[in-house]
Amino acid sequence: MSNSDFKSQYQKKLKNRIEEAGKVRKIVAIILTVFTLVILIVGISGYLYVKSALEPVDPGNDKQVDVEIPLGSSTSNIASILEENDIIKNDMIFRFYTKFKNESGFQAGDYQFTSSMTLDEVIESLKSGKLVKDPALTVTVPEGQNVEQIAAIYAEEFSFTSEEFMDKINDVSYVETLMEDYPQLLTDDILDEDIRYPLEGYLFAATYPMYVEDPSIDQIVRKMLDQTNKVVAPYYSQIEELNDIENVHDLVTMASLLENEARTAESRQKISGVFYNRLEEDMMLQTDPTVLYAKGEHQEKVYYKDLEIESPYNTYHVKGLPVGPISNFNQNSLQAAVEPVEHNHLYFLADSEGEIHYADTLKEHNELKEKYIN
Repeated sequence: MSNSDFKSQYQKKLKNRIEEAGKVRKIVAIILTVFTLVILIVGISGYLYVKSALEPVDPGNDKQVDVEIPLGSSTSNIASILEENDIIKNDMIFRFYTKFKNESGFQAGDYQFTSSMTLDEVIESLKSGKLVKDPALTVTVPEGQNVEQIAAIYAEEFSFTSEEFMDKINDVSYVETLMEDYPQLLTDDILDEDIRYPLEGYLFAATYPMYVEDPSIDQIVRKMLDQTNKVVAPYYSQIEELNDIENVHDLVTMASLLENEARTAESRQKISGVFYNRLEEDMMLQTDPTVLYAKGEHQEKVYYKDLEIESPYNTYHVKGLPVGPISNFNQNSLQAAVEPVEHNHLYFLADSEGEIHYADTLKEHNELKEKYIN
């Protein structure tokens, strides 16, 4: 082999080695780049996953959820219970978070959490044994309010109008959805063609904490129905024991009448006895608040001409209970509807001082009317 041939082969091999080395460097660079990207993607994904898991499950949902933490529950057990109830997003992250922050001393008991609570608020609740999330504001709905008045109360506090509130609660498809979610409370009776407003009487009188600044109408309605259901539920089993009360709709209707006829628990129970006595005697209830509701106008007193209003709400026009409730009610009105005082009175009236006088006969009632009213 000549010197020139040897040199040519050497240069060729050298060139091949250089090309192979370049390929290797490219492959190594690609592998390192891919590996770096994988680590970066995993790191970012992990960060976003943990960040998401540390945030509230549903920041806009302030519906309270009853959660029981059994005695002797470990942090792991508590985390699982909270995740099952949609109070936290991830039980593992919750366990790591509490360990990282060195949190302990969680108490057993019955809690009311919301999906809008942060992990720190949940942890503080578990340590103190109570709900610690401060409401954005509270709204008080008084007793004896009809749905139009309730709509006006909420419209003053939030971004929707009273008309929008009324449109929502009168939407049949929406009401049917609520009926599916509250089957014991909301029966087919509320969709009777003579019913003015389906949810009349079912939006309970109470002070409601709002944990979001601008809740939706649906959130408000469900919060109120939850409270109504909570108050009415203990009486479901007693309905069948009551004469002339066939279902929960009748019970709520009776409670609304008692709410508007009297102001004390004692007088409501006694007037309840009068109403049941009149129902048993097949007499009209003849209660003035139903006349005003039938008329649909606010006025201080009922006139004789008002008694002639032909309406399924006017108990001077129809026998038995009106077609539905005329307002919401206090819990003692509901209790009075279930536990009336037994007596023989068929009539009652209130004097100018608000004291109520009872009579067994129409003659006695007219004498009382002459003495205290005329």
